[in-house]
Amino acid sequence: MGDVHIRTEGRAGRITLTRPGALNALSHDMVRAIDAALLGWVQDPAVALVLIDAEGERAFCAGGDIAEMHSTGMAGDFAYGRRFWRDEYRMNARLATYPKPVVSLMQGFVMGGGVGLGCHVAHRVVGETSRIAMPECGIGLIPDVGGTFLLGRAPLGLGRYLGLTGARMGPGDALLAGFADHFIAQADWPALTAALIASGDPSALTEASRPAPDSPLGRDAPAIGWAFAAPDLPAIAARLTACTGDWVAPAQKALTRNSPLSMAATLALLTPPPADIRAALTQEYRATHRAMAHGDFLEGIRAAIIDRDNAPRWRHPGPEAVTPQEVAALIAPLGAEELEFEEDMP
Repeated sequence: MGDVHIRTEGRAGRITLTRPGALNALSHDMVRAIDAALLGWVQDPAVALVLIDAEGERAFCAGGDIAEMHSTGMAGDFAYGRRFWRDEYRMNARLATYPKPVVSLMQGFVMGGGVGLGCHVAHRVVGETSRIAMPECGIGLIPDVGGTFLLGRAPLGLGRYLGLTGARMGPGDALLAGFADHFIAQADWPALTAALIASGDPSALTEASRPAPDSPLGRDAPAIGWAFAAPDLPAIAARLTACTGDWVAPAQKALTRNSPLSMAATLALLTPPPADIRAALTQEYRATHRAMAHGDFLEGIRAAIIDRDNAPRWRHPGPEAVTPQEVAALIAPLGAEELEFEEDMP
C-alpha cells in the first residue's frame, strides 16, 4: 500500500512508513497491514529479524491519524475510533512480545502512535534528531499505545512528569527514561541497515552504538521526581511552586493547558503502574473507548488540528473540579467490550 512499504530483503522483514508529508502518521489501514506482516513473518524461516523505519527527516511517526476519528466521532460514530484503537493496541502487544528480534530506527518526532510502533520492540535506536513524547493529555486523551507501561517503568519518578506534561525527550533523555536502547549517529544508519539486512543479526547494533548524549532530564530528575510524586494534580502544582529550573514553567503551563480529566485519569492509570504491556493496553482501551462520548478527545482534536485555535473548552475548568467518581467511571472495566488479544501468534 502507498503509506507503508512492506517487503523482505535479505534476512530481514522490512516495514517502512512512507507518509513523510503527514509526519508518517498511522492510519487504520497501515496498522492492519503492519500487523498482518508481523503475523506472516513469525513462521517464515527466511525472516530472521524485523526492521521498522520511516521516510523523511522530520518524523519516524508523529502519532495516529486522528482527523478521521474527529470526523466520525462528531457524526456520532464512535465505533471507528474504537476499532482503530483495538487493532492498534493488538499490534503494540504483538511488537512487545514478538519472538524474533525487532529493530526500530526512530528519527525526528516519535509521538503517540509512533511510540507504540517503535518503543516496545527489542532494539530501539535513536539519533541526533529524535524527539520522543506522549502528548495525549493535550488533546483530551490519555497516554495510550502501551505508553502507561513505559511511563510506569521510567526511573527516578519521571513517568508521571512525562505523561502529564507531554514533555519531549531528546535522545539522551529517551535512553535515560527507558524509551530507547541505542544512540547511533544517523549518518551510520544506512550502513547499519545494510548489515542488519545481510545478517539478520542484531549484534550489529552494539558495534554501531555510541555513548549516550547529554540528558537534561537526568540533571533535573531529583526535583521532577519530588514534585510529581505528590498524590494528585493540585498537590503537584503546589510542589512546582517550590521548584526552580528551566523545566518548571513549561511543566506549570502544561498542567494548566491540558485536559484536567485526562491528566487525572493518567495519574490513576499510573498508580500503581501496570504490570505488563497487556495490562497497560487493557486499561488504556477502557479510557479511549469512552474518550469521545465521555471525555475531552473530540474537543481536543478540534482545538489542535481542526480549528487550530489551541483554545480547547474542556469539561472541567481545572484539576480540582475532577471527581474521583468521574475518573473511576472513565477507566472502569468494559464488560463485553473489553479489549481482547485473541489473535495470538502461533
